Amino acid sequence: MSRISKDQVKHVAHLARLAVTEEEAELLTEQLDKIIGFAEELNELDTDNVEPTTHVLELKNILRKDEVRNSVSVDEAMKNAPSERDGQFKVPNILE
Repeated sequence: MSRISKDQVKHVAHLARLAVTEEEAELLTEQLDKIIGFAEELNELDTDNVEPTTHVLELKNILRKDEVRNSVSVDEAMKNAPSERDGQFKVPNILE
């Protein structure tokens, strides 16, 4: 028994704005049916003593210490500016 029909595959393809031929719809129907079957097999696993996780790998952000450092002075930053006014970069207008 198929868990997904060719019409459902075509409908989802239409929603995703994908053009699929009849042959592609047949192939996708078979492939998606197998994927759903594999997912249903997972429902048979006993997960009562398994803690929920947000990610299978333990990830940690590695952040540097927040330290006060000297930054570039306005005069030094403006050395590379092609055009400058009142200590700020001057750029061409984009709105009228």
